[in-house]
Amino acid sequence: MHPELDLGPVTLQTFGICFGLAFVACGLVLARLLQEIGRPRAWASEIVFAALLGGLVGARVDYIAQNYDKVSNDLLGNLFSGSGLVWYGGFAGGAIGVALWAWRRNWLRPQLLDLTAPALALGYAIGRVGCQVSGDGDYGTPWDGPWAMAYPHGTVPTDVPVHPTPVYETLSMGLVAVVLWQLRNRFRPGVLFAVYLVLAGVERLLVEFIRRNSNALVGLTLPQLISIVMIAAGGAWLVERRDALAAMSSRA
Repeated sequence: MHPELDLGPVTLQTFGICFGLAFVACGLVLARLLQEIGRPRAWASEIVFAALLGGLVGARVDYIAQNYDKVSNDLLGNLFSGSGLVWYGGFAGGAIGVALWAWRRNWLRPQLLDLTAPALALGYAIGRVGCQVSGDGDYGTPWDGPWAMAYPHGTVPTDVPVHPTPVYETLSMGLVAVVLWQLRNRFRPGVLFAVYLVLAGVERLLVEFIRRNSNALVGLTLPQLISIVMIAAGGAWLVERRDALAAMSSRA
């Protein structure tokens, strides 16, 4: 584990490095996709900035909401802390930020959602690399299997071998990103994002069974409940657009 990199007088957080690389990768993917549909590549940096700003706010607010008892004595300090970023809060905040950008650009349409699908999957995969190298506590339950790992020097250390769930998520969401990229020109607008919702929801639903998060309702964690909503929304969208899927099959 390497939570920090010491470069002379400068100390860099490895999670922060991966966080930044994730947004850079998203920007490159968006620029390519925007070029393919005849839109300005410069919009990619605007979208990434809007997502970054909204995502940081959403992630912090979600973290504070979930950990209010721990942070209520210093709400302002925890709001601007560098730790405690929750993915789903960041996802919601980033979505709001991008929606506001799209409204300003008069481009609120399903095609925008499709552009974000491969980028979101890739960014998530890279972000989980940061979780792995920093040992930030997003690892799984105790396990004695062949690739179990301990995180004795992580930011949330443990000497007990556990499931390296950040590795699982990097591999699975990296594969999802590749699949979405390959399918980017196969559907009517909006369908690709529905596919993303289903695949990302299934991935998180399954990995939560071997993560350390506490149950919230009917034996499921809060991320699992959100994942079920994602799967249901994406599935309903696909059913509504089933003619697009049939057309894809006929071209295959």
